[in-house]
Amino acid sequence: MTDLATGIQHIRDDVNTQVIAPAEMSVIGLIGTAGSADGTAFPLNTPIYLATNDTVNRALLGTAGTIPAALAGISAQLTTEAAKIILVRVEEGGSTEETIANMVGTEANHTGIWAFLDAPEELGLTPRLIIAPGYTSQTTEGIASATISNAGSGGADGTFALAFTGGTGSGGAGTFTVAGGVVTAITITSPGAYTVAPTASFAASTGLTGAAATLQLDQVANGVVAAMPTILERLKAMFLPEGPSSSRQDWLDWLETVPASARIMHPLRQDAKVLDAEGDVITQPLSPFVIGIYVARDSANGGIPSGSAANQPIYGLVGVTPTIRLSLTDATSEGQADITAHGGIVVRGEAGVESAAGSGGFAFWGFDTLAADTAWAFVPVNRMRDQIELGQVQAEKFYLGKYNITVQTVQAIINTISGQLADLAAGGHILPSYRVYFEPDKNSPDDLRAGSVTVSFACEEPPVLKKITIYSRRYSQALTDLVQTISVQLGTGQSS
Repeated sequence: MTDLATGIQHIRDDVNTQVIAPAEMSVIGLIGTAGSADGTAFPLNTPIYLATNDTVNRALLGTAGTIPAALAGISAQLTTEAAKIILVRVEEGGSTEETIANMVGTEANHTGIWAFLDAPEELGLTPRLIIAPGYTSQTTEGIASATISNAGSGGADGTFALAFTGGTGSGGAGTFTVAGGVVTAITITSPGAYTVAPTASFAASTGLTGAAATLQLDQVANGVVAAMPTILERLKAMFLPEGPSSSRQDWLDWLETVPASARIMHPLRQDAKVLDAEGDVITQPLSPFVIGIYVARDSANGGIPSGSAANQPIYGLVGVTPTIRLSLTDATSEGQADITAHGGIVVRGEAGVESAAGSGGFAFWGFDTLAADTAWAFVPVNRMRDQIELGQVQAEKFYLGKYNITVQTVQAIINTISGQLADLAAGGHILPSYRVYFEPDKNSPDDLRAGSVTVSFACEEPPVLKKITIYSRRYSQALTDLVQTISVQLGTGQSS
């Protein structure tokens, strides 16, 4: 710009505060089967967008498999809006194990659950509430460990593939290491699925004789559940799994195999009862009904995921199995134990029972993630923090490369975050006390010279109201007051 010799010149300083738009947290990722689907509209292992009110494309899915029923369960919770769904359809295998393997897929080929990672680029939408109805409860026994019982002798040194013979089952894999002619280590790389343990074979090491190992079988985690945390972290998503509904002990045993992740929400242990087209009662996976509640709650809050799904009505059910009783005053009720174990349950109302969790219909009760850190125990706390951070990424990238590190630039970055938090605090989505600040000890001259600046924010998402304690006491002063009142009214005393 050429300077004026004389006069008035305006120069606009465009280091402005950015408006942070909330990230969309209510998009559901649904993986499942639909054997009669139109293969052109819904190709296998491909993320496809579908709104629950899109009856034309829903019809193209047919009625077979888990996806059509799941869409109906989700849609039943939405009275005024439609849910945005990212579908991944996989081929139904000849067995449950084969179908689960298809759902797990591979990262290299972006098949199964890994196909969700393609959705942001291909569809412009990111699934943030993921379910895999009907295929998360199944577990098997596999080779959990191998103990060297005889190191053998005379073997060729090196690391070799461990072979397995006998037993009942298949799929085990591992390696063993020979040093100084003896077996020094065994590593199990795949547990396989076995009901009777096989025998380890060390034939891959030439000359090795006498080597033996004891193989220990143990329950192996469900493949979809085990693989999901990696996808969840990359997408900033939450996952709602279903455990066994056969018995509470089976569910507890299964729960021990589930990763302790803040991205896994209150695992279920019930099946939904619904009516089929002929009016008969059938059972279906419960997770679609529950995940739909989150979409409805988010919509009621203007897209902000600060609301809990607990104590919310759940529609479209004629029952659940098993029936779990939840008393709000009896700590020994089965529902209380399930919630203590971080599970989620659906309960039926009990009219006229004050301590029941509801008086009519069905309601969901569940609060927690499986986070090891109790600071991230509540589902809405995690979802809110994800939305806050994702919104900051979207807004703050505006400054990258455009501006130099100056006081004005850093102030604009801080003001952008402050504006976001102020809006959330005004809506009650975070507590009103928060901080956004520049810390000198996190910004060395070398960092600034390298083009890196660090700012910090601290805020607190409001905890879910999970328990109310009311102290009930006698009040003797009321009797003294009563004596005085009677005395005055009967004319035998004087008014004070």
